[in-house]
Amino acid sequence: MSKRSAMLGGMDLPARDRELVQIVDAALAEAARQAGEWLVCRMGCTQCCYGAFAINELDALRLQTGMDTLRIAEPALAAAIELRARAWIAEHGADFPGDVQVGVLGTSDAERERFEGYANEAACPALDPETGRCDVYTWRPMTCRVFGPPVRMDAGVGSAALGHCELCFHGASEAGVAECEMTVPHEIEAEVLAEIEGKGETVVAFALLRNGIA
Repeated sequence: MSKRSAMLGGMDLPARDRELVQIVDAALAEAARQAGEWLVCRMGCTQCCYGAFAINELDALRLQTGMDTLRIAEPALAAAIELRARAWIAEHGADFPGDVQVGVLGTSDAERERFEGYANEAACPALDPETGRCDVYTWRPMTCRVFGPPVRMDAGVGSAALGHCELCFHGASEAGVAECEMTVPHEIEAEVLAEIEGKGETVVAFALLRNGIA
């Protein structure tokens, strides 16, 4: 087995991830109910599906589980996703700020700085370019699950510390935005993440190919 195959092969998804996802999805549903028409996120609105972002090992395992499921239930769809992921890595791998052989982001100051401008215009390989649908929506990373509604940034306080999709909440007051805040269970995510052996952060393209590398 190659170094890349060994490193990208995954472990089991922790059982508590189901609890985490349920809590986050319920929080999203409540925030959407509060926001009403201010929250314009819909399938086909793909602005947030462009640009690389870091995901942790729990996110990567969740995506791996989704791809393993699709390889059995919908092999043609899984193959299409893998094709896009391989094309993404072929195009952007040379500039990957980390170890491209294992898909792990670097942690040095220089590598973190390089990541700030890395693949910012690239479509996520999970995005179906024809439908605007996320083909792994059920198993998407936490960053994707909380994007859209107001969420608290960097443990800040007050309405100024809330960030949301720039396409949403046009015309809403600061108080109105604050009423729609989505509570993110960072503590639970940290607890579940602590249950697994971390390999460092990666990006979606590498996670989609876990257990699917020849």
